[in-house]
Amino acid sequence: MTTAHLHHHHAAAALITPTLRDFGDGIYALDSGYFRSEFDAIHFVVHRGRIAIIDTSTRYAVPHVVAAIDALGLTPADVDWIFLTHVHLDHAGGAGTLMQVCPNAKITVHPRGVRHLVDPSKLWAAVCEVYGTAMAEREYGRLEPIAHERILETPESTRVDLAGRIFEFWDSPGHAKHHVYIRDSQSKSFFTGDTFGISYRELDSANGPYVFITSSPSQFTPEDHKASIRRLLAANPPAVYLTHYSQLRDVQRHGEFLLRQIDQFTDIARQHLHAGASRARGIREGLERLFLADLKHHGVSLSEQACLEVLDLDIKLNSDGLVCWLDSLK
Repeated sequence: MTTAHLHHHHAAAALITPTLRDFGDGIYALDSGYFRSEFDAIHFVVHRGRIAIIDTSTRYAVPHVVAAIDALGLTPADVDWIFLTHVHLDHAGGAGTLMQVCPNAKITVHPRGVRHLVDPSKLWAAVCEVYGTAMAEREYGRLEPIAHERILETPESTRVDLAGRIFEFWDSPGHAKHHVYIRDSQSKSFFTGDTFGISYRELDSANGPYVFITSSPSQFTPEDHKASIRRLLAANPPAVYLTHYSQLRDVQRHGEFLLRQIDQFTDIARQHLHAGASRARGIREGLERLFLADLKHHGVSLSEQACLEVLDLDIKLNSDGLVCWLDSLK
């Protein structure tokens, strides 16, 4: 993707370093470097010389975070808050390591996520079971525990203050039960983790960004997910910031699309309800057809093969998650 293309899409955003982008209003996005370029964003809000970091990526991103803070003329001691949207490892894997580097920071998490921060061993065991230990260590490193007294639970309607700038925490289940939206009262924008979908810059077209749902295992719940999206739409924010990947405007249009897509996902899954061992493959092929049709309609210029390469991991995770959802219906 060309830099010119990026500048066209992010007209309001300036590059500070090749991986750090300024959206104004004290909001920045850092490319964590996880998995591939512009896959996984770590967002910063800087207010009166204090910093809140939203999602941390993996422990391998921590040096990038420190370098970005330095590029902003600040230090890790200026970080007051690390906000987690949820504890999946591409969002929170580096949280314990980053907390060791930021001496004054407290960390926030949904009440259901607290135990995984204090003692990450169960979460780590689950990751190793899915990926194998070698791949888990290569992708995520290790998980460092966080002292209980440095953790703030953020149930529905919690408000947190960054040097006078208020952030509100909203329960936003659907992708995960322990997921929150974080509303910045100053910009009126939301940091949405994975509940308001995924949008990769490679799939931008003349029609703007393409956004899609993530139904990855194991807590995808379609009705909750739709309710979380509708609730955000009712707040009518000027922009949302997705962990994958960063700023999305024209929020109403994208939200309506996501609501329809949840139904399309579950329709594809239901077609394979009784398919036995071939369910995952059938669902995966159904999702591939859906995505290719969507992207063609959206005017994406990449070949079908290139589109499927960009979406390969997501299609696999989404089909696995839809299998989990079908199992939950029994």
